[in-house]
Amino acid sequence: MKTLYLIRHAKSDWSDESLSDYDRPLSHRGMKDAPLMGSKLADKDIRPDLILSSPALRAKTTAISIAEALSYPPESIHYDHALYASDVETVLSIIRSVAPSVNTLFLFGHNPEITECANLITNGDIESIPTCGVVTIQLKDDSWESIGKNSAEIRRFDFPKKYR
Repeated sequence: MKTLYLIRHAKSDWSDESLSDYDRPLSHRGMKDAPLMGSKLADKDIRPDLILSSPALRAKTTAISIAEALSYPPESIHYDHALYASDVETVLSIIRSVAPSVNTLFLFGHNPEITECANLITNGDIESIPTCGVVTIQLKDDSWESIGKNSAEIRRFDFPKKYR
């Protein structure tokens, strides 16, 4: 079965107003939350076959931190500019293009499209995936190409505030 992990980037730092949105780093809290969520995934022995991420600094840093916790080589993370400031259809198109040999996919991105994608494909009602939130989704069909409206089910919804 195909399992998708939709992960919102960790909390970003807004203190330097001279930085573009794309270049915003993680905040102090974000730098603690990303390894925390990585350790929670590692405790469950979850191993991605592929990690896709927005190249925005906050998403990239979150992806690297979680990858390291899972012994996934950070240099193997694939960055797709289409995942930054995108929409649900773009996210779905990227997922549909994933190789059939990939069974466990991690996708790091931004709101609102990450939450909208989770709700669309699962008929879910998540108001907003919080920063560094992880939604574990199981596809009903064993094909990335089939992902679309109500094509999957939420298996787990985890986020850092559960552990504070």
